[in-house]
Amino acid sequence: MPLVNMLDMLGHAHANRYAVGAFDLVSLDFLEGIMAAAEQTRAPVILSLAESHFEYYDFELVMAATVRAAKRATVPVAIHLDHGENLDSVVKGIRLGCNGVMVDASHHPFEENARITREVAETAHAAGVPVEGELGYVPGVEGEDAEKHPGEIRYTTPEEAARFVQATGVDFLAVSIGTVHGRMKGEPKLDFQRLAEINERLGIPLVIHGGTGLSDEQFRKLIENGVAKINYYTALSDAAARVITANVNKGVKGYTAQVAGVREAIAAECRRMIELWGSAGRADEVLATARAWHEVAHVIFYNVDGLNEEEAARLREEGRKVLSAIPGVLSVETGVAVQPDDPKYRYLWDVRFCHEKVIDLYRDHPDHVRYADERFRPVAGERITIDFKLDE
Repeated sequence: MPLVNMLDMLGHAHANRYAVGAFDLVSLDFLEGIMAAAEQTRAPVILSLAESHFEYYDFELVMAATVRAAKRATVPVAIHLDHGENLDSVVKGIRLGCNGVMVDASHHPFEENARITREVAETAHAAGVPVEGELGYVPGVEGEDAEKHPGEIRYTTPEEAARFVQATGVDFLAVSIGTVHGRMKGEPKLDFQRLAEINERLGIPLVIHGGTGLSDEQFRKLIENGVAKINYYTALSDAAARVITANVNKGVKGYTAQVAGVREAIAAECRRMIELWGSAGRADEVLATARAWHEVAHVIFYNVDGLNEEEAARLREEGRKVLSAIPGVLSVETGVAVQPDDPKYRYLWDVRFCHEKVIDLYRDHPDHVRYADERFRPVAGERITIDFKLDE
């Protein structure tokens, strides 16, 4: 039961005063290192993929490996889309297997941020997926992070935080209290009083972006004041870079030799933070309380009347294009019986949903209704439909 509902995971962390690491991954070495640390410490973990990093890897290919890593884990895992740019990004992330999403509209004025985030929350919630919003602005300070998060810091106020959560329905809120994306310049000064007031007003798991460079004591005070998810990437990137630099300086040749040890360095840094944030040893508690994240197979066996094989194939292809775009649909597979003379039904639809809630969303979605009423049902009178919750 490794892939679990992120709402339950972070709810447990918030109630029990610890934080789950949301470790951004950019390669298979990062993925394996993060999972090794979680398994070694028996900790819940969030595998985070930031849209700001998509230029460095193929999101669809990396997600396939990420989902597989989560499903074979023995500790509770959630998969999170970090800094999604818009609704289309979020829908794609859910389709590829993210069971938590964040839309980052924090650079917009309050009303526009709320409007965009509310639209995302309504869509994601209809598919059973929890949503993180961001209020205030956490800038980058140098290099890549300054380019991707330009501008000046804008602090979250308790009053606006309460209005924002009420207006959007988000499940988690990323707040700005003095952290930055990337490497801190000088001694970080965090506004813990502000954080305490936000936590008092909201009572939901809070999120910190820009965890690199904080002291152990600062991390502890963040968690004491409602932070249940900490995003962490720059220190992992630096750990990997140190290993590669050391290998190059030793004169080793070839890619595999130069990246040797990166996985272990990532694991070591993740272990350090997992232990500091209090999530080590919590896996069994979360597994006992969090709902498993089950995919659903919406299966239709059917025959068609009045169509030849070529026309039936076009009907299926049209359906794949239409139905796969519905939020919460993971995949749309079709098939034809191998031995056509034997089975009662000749054709198959196998539509995979990310969550049980998608059953209702899919049934009532206008694109599905239109295709089903105008194209499919008129020729597929003989059919049987069953929804299956897939085993872990």
